[in-house]
Order: sequence, then C-alpha cells, then structure tokens
Amino acid sequence: MTTSFTRVTTAIEDGVMVLTFNQPEALNAVSQAMIKEIGEAVKLAEDPAGGVRCLVITGAGRGFCAGANLADPEGLSMDGGVPDVGRILEDYYNPLFKRLRDLRVPIVTAVNGPAAGVGMSFALMGDIVVAAKSASFLQAFAKIGLVPDGGSSWLLPRLVGRARALELALMAEKLPAEKALEWGLINRVVEDAELMPTALGIARKFAAGPTLALGYIRKMMQASFEASYDQQLDLERQLQRAAGQSQDFQEGVAAFLAKRPPQYKGK
Repeated sequence: MTTSFTRVTTAIEDGVMVLTFNQPEALNAVSQAMIKEIGEAVKLAEDPAGGVRCLVITGAGRGFCAGANLADPEGLSMDGGVPDVGRILEDYYNPLFKRLRDLRVPIVTAVNGPAAGVGMSFALMGDIVVAAKSASFLQAFAKIGLVPDGGSSWLLPRLVGRARALELALMAEKLPAEKALEWGLINRVVEDAELMPTALGIARKFAAGPTLALGYIRKMMQASFEASYDQQLDLERQLQRAAGQSQDFQEGVAAFLAKRPPQYKGK
C-alpha cells in the first residue's frame, strides 16, 4: 500500500513502512507543511490495526534532510514582530519527536546524504541508523545563531560523550559517515547502492520478529538513561511480565522446542 502526500510519501509492504521525505529539490529541508505531513504519516505506524511492524525513514534524491527550510514563509511564528522559533518547536517538532521516541515498533533510518540540523535529529531517532558512504551529519544550528533542537542536545552527549557532543554543536562542522560510525553515533555504513537493501533487510527482520517485545526493548533502553539500577530492574520485571503473557512468547518457546522457525504475530 502506498499513500502520497505533498511533501512525504509512505509505502507499506510486509509489515515495513517506508516514510520518505520528498522535497529533493530542497534536499528535503523541512517546511511547516512537511512537518505536519510527517506527523500524519507517523499515525499510520502508531495504529496497530495498520499492520506496521517496523518504520524506515529516508529521504528522496541526494539528501536525507537538510534541516529546517529557512525559505519557508510559514516557518517562523511571529511574536510582536520578533520570530518565535520556540513556538514552532512547541507546536510541531517536539510533539512529533516524542511520538517517534514512544513508537510501538522499531525505527530504522536510512541516511542517504546530508543530515543537517533537525535532519540529523531525525536520523538519530533510528534504533538502527544505516548511512550511505556519501552521507554526512551536521549540527548546523550555530551557523545561523541558533541552538540544537529535535532532542539532539539530549541524544548527542549520551551517544558520543560530552567532548564530542560539544565539538559537533559548537564547531558546526560536517561529520562524514565513516567518522560517525567510528564515534559510535550510527550503526552501519554501506555503499550508496546498498543503503536501501541493507535498511530494508534489517526492517524486514524486525517486522518478522516479536515486535511487541521489540517495542518493550525500545522503552527499556530509553528509560535506562535516567533510571537508577533498582528502577531499571523494576521496569525489566514489569515488561518481562507483559512479554511473558504475549502470544509471541508462547510461539517462541514452541518453535524452540520443535526446532522450527518461529512465526511471530506481534501480539
């Protein structure tokens, strides 16, 4: 099933939804119209009835996402004649990033070129981040007198440490894909032609897996950043109880005992 919007496209096949930023003439820079459409597209992945068991995010053309579209006439709210960038974050970006954080299924990002500004934030929302060799990452905010957003100020210190996070944000220098891999920012770097086959291969594996448990794993790992050891043990107990009551757990045990591949339903 394929659904077309104006600024993004979605395609769903075999439980994998591919969400593509689709303004290649602007390197998929995010306009207000695009951020609204991304939010609408994510609804398809949020609804269990839609059958989506993994979300892939990528960009059309030669770029993943060049950040916010500064030429967008609707891109800035005005407060007494002064731009209110925070209002745009509050109304559109922050709610969307929270929804992606809490998504019930795994996310794979396929970074096919520059991922700058908030585009880098979208790229790092992947549980698995696969980048083409031509991809690059850029905290571009300081170049125009702004500060990191899209959750990047929270993510980066946890992914690469304080020193490298500050370097990325303050220096605003491009980080090539292979250096990003070396730093532990992303998971894999592949030849450009292998980007989507690799990302889709991972996504299909997730979609065929015990997606209820995979969603719980996402939740556990995110919670661990702020939780104490005792709190994390308690969360493991809660989610293990829920996973142990699932049909997928029953199927996993039955398949193991019968020495056959499991047939998970995500239930």
